Amino acid sequence: MAKGPASTNNSGMSELKQRLLFLLGALIVFRIGSFVPVPGIDSTVLQQMLDQQSGNLLAMFNMFSGGALERASVFALGIMPYISASIIIQIMGFVDDRLKQLKKEGESGRQKLNQYTRYLTLALATVQAIGISMNLPAMLPGIVPNPNFAFYFGAVVSLVTGTMFLMWLGEQINERGIGNGISMLIFAGIVAGLPGAIGGTVEQARTGELHVLALMGIAALIIVVTFFVVWVERGQRRIVVNYAKRQQGRKVFAAQSSHLPLKVNMAGVIPAIFATAIIMFPGSIMQWIGQGNEDLGWLRDITVQLQPGNPLYIILYAIGIIFFCFFYTALTMNPRETADNLKKSGAFIPGIRPGEQTSKYIDKVMTRLTLAGALYVTFVCLMPEFLILFTQVPFYFGGTSLLIIVVVVMDFMAQVQSHLMSRNYDSVLKKANFKNYGAAGQIR
Repeated sequence: MAKGPASTNNSGMSELKQRLLFLLGALIVFRIGSFVPVPGIDSTVLQQMLDQQSGNLLAMFNMFSGGALERASVFALGIMPYISASIIIQIMGFVDDRLKQLKKEGESGRQKLNQYTRYLTLALATVQAIGISMNLPAMLPGIVPNPNFAFYFGAVVSLVTGTMFLMWLGEQINERGIGNGISMLIFAGIVAGLPGAIGGTVEQARTGELHVLALMGIAALIIVVTFFVVWVERGQRRIVVNYAKRQQGRKVFAAQSSHLPLKVNMAGVIPAIFATAIIMFPGSIMQWIGQGNEDLGWLRDITVQLQPGNPLYIILYAIGIIFFCFFYTALTMNPRETADNLKKSGAFIPGIRPGEQTSKYIDKVMTRLTLAGALYVTFVCLMPEFLILFTQVPFYFGGTSLLIIVVVVMDFMAQVQSHLMSRNYDSVLKKANFKNYGAAGQIR
């Protein structure tokens, strides 16, 4: 028996509810896990150290992990080893012939690349976990009451397992939830710290450490930057595309006009996350190792220069954002492939020859858009760095955090709307089929 439009609506809503509930459940599990401690560590000592070093790389690391680092949680490493592994595999895909071939093999090749990423994540997380656990007792006396083999083994296993679980959880959100799983986990970690950051800022204003006018200016700036991010993220360059008149059998299709939409920021929030990971991963390792060793003073000097607000950090961060904007756009948008698809469908850009000339034209437009998008992301991410230096605002109000929050929320809303539109579209088709059913006695 055929299902009616009402049942189609209900099934569509049921799927959306299931995805939303799964996402909510996954984020709850993430928050609960951030409170599960690594055995053998006194988290109060670690929290005191992080409180004294607010605004540095470890504080940023703690922010992305949702406070798991300061609580010495099994999720303390966060998702950064996975992001670092993804960057390495994607870059290697341009230089290694075997990986290049896998990228051309469709779904099977993608699954193989994902498997390589998981293996590399395991290796990076293991190296980072060993380095942290081995240097903790020397760096912070009293943080590990019994620094024996059982502690080292348990700490490494706990930290690596936590990272691998977060990687798996992110993949599950991709498949069964809504939004990008990794971005959602980072978003949840940032949002979890917002109440404390807002409370700390208000307390600074109450005690006189931060002038009330400065507080109002900061709030106004956050609102303005948020509107600016939304405005740019919705911006598109629409390339006019015409379809020539064609005949199929006895039917003649009239010429049509459409457009090829190209976003200003096609890479989204990925460049900011990747650039942060590139600086955080080696920087945090150097900070953990160098702080407890007198013979590694040069390592501590480099670490100091990599702290937020320093010229070296700002320069490397800006270069990283611009590089990954172009890099990620090249991964997701292929001008030659787009030009070939337009040619096969009988479409053309007015004034541009189909094929190679169309590919060059699209590439030229994409390059200009990507440059504008890269400068926009760099501006949003680095502008608050100077604000932090002069006003001592909590690090949660950094541009990277704001960009991630706004873009992830916009992406989430777009995907929810897409599910709703898909459900309505199916409903319209069903209604049309039911009309045919009444006339011809069957659903066509």
